[in-house]
Amino acid sequence: MSIHEDIAEFLEANRDEAFREFNAKLLPTVPSQAVVGVRTPALRKFAKQLSRREDAEEFLSDAPHRFFEENQLHAFIVSGRRNYGELVAGIEGFLPYVDNWATCDQMSPRGLAQRPEETLALVRKWLASSHPYTVRYGIGVLLQLFLDDLFRPEMLDWVANVASEEYYVNMMRAWYFAEALAKQPEAALPFIEQRRLDPWTHNKAIQKAIESRRISPDQKSYLRTLKTPL
Repeated sequence: MSIHEDIAEFLEANRDEAFREFNAKLLPTVPSQAVVGVRTPALRKFAKQLSRREDAEEFLSDAPHRFFEENQLHAFIVSGRRNYGELVAGIEGFLPYVDNWATCDQMSPRGLAQRPEETLALVRKWLASSHPYTVRYGIGVLLQLFLDDLFRPEMLDWVANVASEEYYVNMMRAWYFAEALAKQPEAALPFIEQRRLDPWTHNKAIQKAIESRRISPDQKSYLRTLKTPL
C-alpha cells in the first residue's frame, strides 16, 4: 500500500470518538471535522515507523494535511531528524502550515541544540514572522533550549519585544517569562518589575510563575504585588 493508504488505515484503526470530542475542544483553531481522535503515544510510535520508509517524503510534501493527526505525524517525523540541515529544512518547510498550539509545541526542537548560533539566527527570523505559530515556535525554542547554560540576557528582550495580539503567541511569551523567573530570576525579574510586557502577558507570566513549584513562597508573595490591573 502507499504511505497515504497506510496512514488512512492507521487513523481509522486507532480512532477514539470520546477522545476526539475531548481533543477537539482543546484545539479551537482546528475544525472539529479535521480531528480524528488518535492519542499522541500511538501517533509518535507510528511516526517512527513512517520515518524509516523510503516514501516518507511523499507524505511530507503533501502539507498542509487534511487531518490534525496527519499534521502531528508530520511534526513527529520532522523533529526526529538527526541531521541538522535536514531538521531545519523540515521545520522551516512545515511551520507555515502549522495551525494550532499542539502541533507547534510538539515539534521538538532538541536537535537544534547541535548548532546554537545558527539556531539563534533562525529564532530571530521566526520571531519576526507574521505567522503566529512560527513566532510561537521561535519562543518555544528559546524556552526549551536557551534558558539554562546557553542563556543570554538579550534573549529576554527578544521575547519582550514581540508585539502580537494573538492569544497563542502571548501565552507562549507568558510561559517563557514564567520559566525565566524560575531559571534566570535575576535577569527576568526586572522585566516584571518594570512592566516591560503588555498587561495581559505580564499578569499571565506572574500567574504561571506562581503556579510553579520552583518559585519560593517569598518570591510568589512578591510577584503577587506586581500584578497589573487590566
